[in-house]
Amino acid sequence: MTKQRDAIRMSEAEVAALFDECRSLQVATLGPDGAPHLTTLWFARDGATILFETYGKSQKTINLQRDPRIAVLCEAGETYPELRGVSIQGRAEIVDGGERLLALMGLLVTRNHTELPAEQVAGVAAKMAEKRVAVVVHAEKTISWDHRKLG
Repeated sequence: MTKQRDAIRMSEAEVAALFDECRSLQVATLGPDGAPHLTTLWFARDGATILFETYGKSQKTINLQRDPRIAVLCEAGETYPELRGVSIQGRAEIVDGGERLLALMGLLVTRNHTELPAEQVAGVAAKMAEKRVAVVVHAEKTISWDHRKLG
């Protein structure tokens, strides 16, 4: 007999589709006293890897420099039978300079600023990279659910 948890687990393709559909990501880091620091921000994905940008001096960045453990959540649905989500626990990698930062910023700008003409993306990404870092989430545990599968 199949467990309910197994029945509602999302496939890799379904997880990718939900990340593509969602605009915002909840991000939890650990403060100096161990308390969670929770924020919501825009993000992008590079294949199956989730990334976001933030100011280099933000509380998130300070927390991750001290302790790279991170949790992120993407969710959708208004009623219980519609609930879908993906929760990732892992380690954060801070990218704070060089060509890789510019490339990641380019991905983030392309996804989150669709109003920009393609020829402006590199310039905006370079300007953002002056004071911002990219954070790459290296997943260690992924949990997903789609209550629509319950029927």
